[in-house]
Amino acid sequence: MKPLSATLRLQFHRDFTLDDATALVDYFAALGISHIYASPLLTARPGSMHGYDVIDPTRINPELGGEPALQRLVTALRAKGMGLILDIVSNHMAVGGAGNAWWLDVLEWGRRSPYAQFFDIEWNSPDPLLEGQLLVPFLGSDYGEALQQGSIPLRLDVENGALYAQHYEHRFPLTPPSYGEVLRQTDHPHLRTLAQHFDALKTEPAPYLTARKLRAELAQQLEDSDTRQQLEQALKLYDSTTAEGFQRLHALLERQHYRLASWRTAADDINWRRFFDINELGGLRVERPVVFEETHAKIFELVADGLIDGLRIDHVDGLADPRAYCRRLRRRVDRLNAARPPEATQDHVPIYVEKILAGGEQLHDDWGVDGTTGYEFMNQVSLLQHDPAGEAPLCALWSDTSGRAADFMEEARQARQLVLTGPLAGDFETVAQALLQVARGDVMTRDITLGAIRRALLELIVHFPVYRTYIAAPGRRAADEPFFRQALEGARTTLAESEWPLLEHLQRWLGGESLRQLPRGPLRKLRRYACTRFQQLTSPAAAKAVEDTACYRSGVLLSRNDVGFDPQRFSAPPSDFHAECAQRAERLPHNLLTTATHDHKRGEDTRARIAALSERPDWFAGKVREWRELAAGQMQSLDDGPAPSPADELLLFQTLLGSWPLELRPDDLDGLHDYCERILQWQQKAVREAKLRSTWAAPNDAYETACRHYVENLLLGEHAQLRTQIAAAAAELAPAGALNSLAQTLLRMTTPGVPDLYQGADYWDFSLVDPDNRRPVDFAARQAGFDPHATPAQLLADWHDGRIKQWLIARTLSLRLAQPGLFGTGRYLPLTVEGAQAEHLLAFARELNDDWLVVLVPRLTYTLLDGRRVPLIAAERWADTRVLLPEALDGREFTRLFSNNAVTFQRAGLSVAQVLDELSVEVLHTPKRSSGESKQ
Repeated sequence: MKPLSATLRLQFHRDFTLDDATALVDYFAALGISHIYASPLLTARPGSMHGYDVIDPTRINPELGGEPALQRLVTALRAKGMGLILDIVSNHMAVGGAGNAWWLDVLEWGRRSPYAQFFDIEWNSPDPLLEGQLLVPFLGSDYGEALQQGSIPLRLDVENGALYAQHYEHRFPLTPPSYGEVLRQTDHPHLRTLAQHFDALKTEPAPYLTARKLRAELAQQLEDSDTRQQLEQALKLYDSTTAEGFQRLHALLERQHYRLASWRTAADDINWRRFFDINELGGLRVERPVVFEETHAKIFELVADGLIDGLRIDHVDGLADPRAYCRRLRRRVDRLNAARPPEATQDHVPIYVEKILAGGEQLHDDWGVDGTTGYEFMNQVSLLQHDPAGEAPLCALWSDTSGRAADFMEEARQARQLVLTGPLAGDFETVAQALLQVARGDVMTRDITLGAIRRALLELIVHFPVYRTYIAAPGRRAADEPFFRQALEGARTTLAESEWPLLEHLQRWLGGESLRQLPRGPLRKLRRYACTRFQQLTSPAAAKAVEDTACYRSGVLLSRNDVGFDPQRFSAPPSDFHAECAQRAERLPHNLLTTATHDHKRGEDTRARIAALSERPDWFAGKVREWRELAAGQMQSLDDGPAPSPADELLLFQTLLGSWPLELRPDDLDGLHDYCERILQWQQKAVREAKLRSTWAAPNDAYETACRHYVENLLLGEHAQLRTQIAAAAAELAPAGALNSLAQTLLRMTTPGVPDLYQGADYWDFSLVDPDNRRPVDFAARQAGFDPHATPAQLLADWHDGRIKQWLIARTLSLRLAQPGLFGTGRYLPLTVEGAQAEHLLAFARELNDDWLVVLVPRLTYTLLDGRRVPLIAAERWADTRVLLPEALDGREFTRLFSNNAVTFQRAGLSVAQVLDELSVEVLHTPKRSSGESKQ
């Protein structure tokens, strides 16, 4: 197998299967990909378009072709020396519906189910109505209303001899000890006898196997049509649309191990951990050995058999103890890797974690993983490509237009309060109740009230600067201490001074002192539980508040609002980028580097074009004023304000400028219809995620309809003047955006780390938030258009078709494959740039054993392009700009990767005009030395 050199992320679903990928392996190999990086492949909910809703972790999803198709894909990959990295979901699995056998067993048996320990359930709820029961918030209306409507009918599973209630797609099995009541409603002697046996299960200490036998016997009895008809007649007595049936069904449901409830109750009353606030995804207790083994058995089998060569851990911050989990996983896969078949041998199994790193935060170095999935690199490149001079005028434009603050952190703090008192209120209450018990366990703190704990805890999390901390038995880790202290200081600015002492108690309880100082027993257990649930709360609170709320409320410049970004920072100098690259080379040289993912808010090239607005803030402000005047007649006045709001209108203008397809003319009706559908899909998500004028839980139909009409009139109606102006403005920005795109693509492939290419991003990627970023990819066009022997001039002439990006990727990845050591572990050296355009060029070198490469990419290029309609800066615009080189390179001959011309380096420096004449990015490399050649 080739060394891990470049990954390609593929999203698998029923419309793009494993066999579909197999047919494309030759193309991926030609691009220079070493490993396919697959979305989750275990059996997910039927029709899943992403695979993160696993219902059966013991087999490969049959909708994707099952294990035979996986074998075929791996065989094709092996023929090209390629590997496969698998995305796995350790934090949660899909619940509800009728497909997850483990979940259904918990509903059926409650605590007595062997799978009860698999899910993160609080059986001892402070709510007396939930004591020993599981809240099941899957009803579309209030429980009583659903009963009256007859939408929870009692059903019979004849084949399995089982009784269950049903609510649309959701199945709620009855616990077998309650079957007797239903069976006694018949006159059938065998069924009445079975009723007595089912009744006896109530007192049987181990009823599990007995119940299985009884249900098998019931299924056998039901093979007789008369018996079956009698039981079906009995079920009609539970028709809840009648008064008697209502009471009878209600009484039966009350005897189950769950309490049925409206989906709206989940936010406040949920007594089990979810993935964020999604009721259909239940948290797993993978920290328990049996859960770890059962949920990973198939994954370990695939690693041992040589079918999987690396792993990506989804949402690692949701786990109770990410460090312990990753270290356990590392030990296991290393043992399995040592015994793989000869044709699948590899030195190391890479493990990556999906982890959002805040400013100043680093991945802990003792997890045994190879790095993150690369969100932080996306942020670093984005900061590099924003002009700091644009920040103040764009902030003023946003504030003046929207009436909202330009301070992103203010929006984020408000959003945190919203989610902690709304969709995550139940999870927040769980932590508060746990801390109350901790307080009552000490005579010195037992007078602290629940209300005081709630107030202090809320402000602490509102000001939390990272997704979570990592508390172990010795307490909070030293690396996390500054972040916790920052949260405490922030909380003091908003919490009443009289309650500041409670913050110090929270600091102590939540990892400030070692658990080992406490005697073994209930108090230590309570403290550990409070710490765990606190850490599992701050992560979703950050994600829901920042990614899913504030990023849709704040719009200074949308290219700075994305997953893993720090939108509060507008830009950063090249020195920051160099420092981060050098640090990555030192700590995590094989970290993944990505600029597009299945979760991004905007495609990599959409962001790159919007970033160019930072260089033209006054021009953009003038356009916005003109466009708002042109569109004034399209605005609607509603009781709650204009529609769309000025803020949503400004977000729309930015989105249109960034995503307008290069080939779309303002008079192309068919193309405009397709584009309009994409924009409408984005718009609905944007206004609901912002939670200002509409929400997912309570859509504001009037507002959303007015916004939809506005977009339709703009893109499809008679408003041709505005449409034409926006299209022209997008075309004016496009060359600078494309050059930003080529620069970030090259940086992803040449800086320390492993480049990850998202599906379809080998051409221009002007996608928006999901599901737009998961649209089908036209691989056939990419294969047909691929010409590795084309010249830059040929590709620039037709740069709109995206082949220039594809060519750049293939050329660079071929060099990575030829020199894996240089790219994998070569040191990183920032290079000084001097001359007239020094601020517009980033240069660095990589070196290993005297093999060298030098990379040059432009930045902030709009003015250098001089209005040209191609993403190429005229060589003369670089004037006297030069790159200073290490003395060791004086007189050395280098080859230009994108032109194959030779260049001899001189001590006076490298003339930028001489090497950026055909393409405005370049890689220069020394010839690869043979193994026998001496190296000085």
